[in-house]
Amino acid sequence: MMKKSTLILTFAVAATLTTMAQTQPTARDEIRELPRLAGSNYLAYLDPVAPLTKAPKGYEPFYMSHYGRHGSRWLLNDGDYMGSIRTLRKADNEGKLTAQGQNLLADLERFYPTTVRRLGDLTTVGERQHHGIGRRMTEHFPEIFSGKAEVDAKSTVVIRCILSMTAECEEITAFNPNIKMHNDVSESLQYYLNKSFSGVVRQQNDNGNRSREVNAAKQRYTHPERFSRLIFNDQQYVADSLNAGSFMRSIFNIATNMQSHDTDIDLLPLFTNDELYDLWKITNIDWYLGYGAAPQTGSIMPFSQDELLRNILTTADTCVTKKGWNGATLRFGHEICVMPLACLLELDDCGIVWEDMETLDQHWVNYRIYPMACNIQLVFYRPKKGNGPILMKALLNEKETTIANLHTDQYPYYRWDDFKAYFTKKLDDFKAQYPIERYQQQRRR
Repeated sequence: MMKKSTLILTFAVAATLTTMAQTQPTARDEIRELPRLAGSNYLAYLDPVAPLTKAPKGYEPFYMSHYGRHGSRWLLNDGDYMGSIRTLRKADNEGKLTAQGQNLLADLERFYPTTVRRLGDLTTVGERQHHGIGRRMTEHFPEIFSGKAEVDAKSTVVIRCILSMTAECEEITAFNPNIKMHNDVSESLQYYLNKSFSGVVRQQNDNGNRSREVNAAKQRYTHPERFSRLIFNDQQYVADSLNAGSFMRSIFNIATNMQSHDTDIDLLPLFTNDELYDLWKITNIDWYLGYGAAPQTGSIMPFSQDELLRNILTTADTCVTKKGWNGATLRFGHEICVMPLACLLELDDCGIVWEDMETLDQHWVNYRIYPMACNIQLVFYRPKKGNGPILMKALLNEKETTIANLHTDQYPYYRWDDFKAYFTKKLDDFKAQYPIERYQQQRRR
C-alpha cells in the first residue's frame, strides 16, 4: 500500500540499520542472557543505564511531550490462568502428571487467588516502574519541571493507565510542590489516546495475511515434545486429550508475565533457552504484522496512531511558542499505541519494512520497543539567550534514538521545524492517499 519510492527509501534505511545492528547481540543471545525478555510486551521495564547526552551548548530543555504505557499488570482474562489450571487438574485426577507437573499445578493454584477481581489491574511492580520514570524525568530534565512549570497529564479510561499516570505525577509533584498539575481522564480523549483500528488500517489488518503468517509461525516454532514429557507422564494421553502446542504456549504466557508480580514463583526454568526463543519469535512476528510496517499488512499499520501523532505535533507547536514557559504534556495508554507510534516516528529500526518472517528477529525486536511502562519522550530545547532554532531529541524507553529518515548534524538533536515538517507531510500524504471519507464509510460497514 505504501508508495514505491517510500518503500525503496525504507528498505535502504533498513539495510543501513542492519549493518549497524551487526555489532549488537542477537535476540537469541539476549534471551539466553536474560530469559524474561522472551515475554515481549510482558517484559518488566528495564531501568536505563546509558547516560544521556548533555544539552547543546547554549541551550536548555524546557518542554517534554510524552506517551507512555501503563506498568506491569495481571493478565487480562480469567481463562489465561484457569484454562491451564483446568487442563492440569484433569490430568492430575487421572494420574497423568509427573512430579514437575504436580509442582506446576501447585504453583498455579497458589497464585490464582491473587488474580480474582484483579484481571488487568496494575501491580505493585507496575506502580514502582512509573515512580521510577517520573523521578528520572525530574532528575534528567529539572529545568522542565522547575519554577512555575505546568504539566498537562491525560490518561485513557482504563484504571491501570490512570494509576500509572498518578504514580508519575506524584514524583513530579514531589520534585516541585508548586508545579501546576492538571490531570484528565475522559472518553472524549480516547480518539487519540487509544484509537481503535479503522478504515484502511483495519482493512489491512483483517486481510488474512497476519493470521496466516502467525499460524505458520506457530507450526514452525512450537516444539512441545520435551515440555510435554516434563509435565505429563503419558504421551498417548497428551495426544488424545489436549493440544500440546497450545498448552505449552499458555504456560509460556503465564510464565513470562510472572515478572509483573512480587512473587517467588518462577516458571521460566520449565523452558529451555531454545524454546523460549522460538515461542518469543511467534509473538515477535504477530506484533510486527499487526502494528509494524509489515508489507504483508500494507506497511501502513503504524498509521493507526495518526491521531496521536497529530496531537503531539499540534500541542508541541503551541507550547514551543510560549516565551519563558516550561512544562510537559504527558499521555498514558497502552502498548498498542506506543509500539506503532515508535514505528510511525521511525525511531531507530522500529519502522523498517521486512518481508521474510523467518529472519525478522534479526532486524526487528519487539521487547526493545514495548515492555511494560514503555514510553516515548520528545524533549525540546531552546537557546538560553538570543535567537536560535528550537531543537529536540527523542527517547524510547529513556534511551536516545535516531529518527531514521530525518537528517541532523548534531545527533541526538534534531531541529523541531524539520521534525514537524517531515511528520506533518507524512501524515498529510497518508490522508491524501486514504481520505477521511473513506475511513468513515468503512467504519459504518
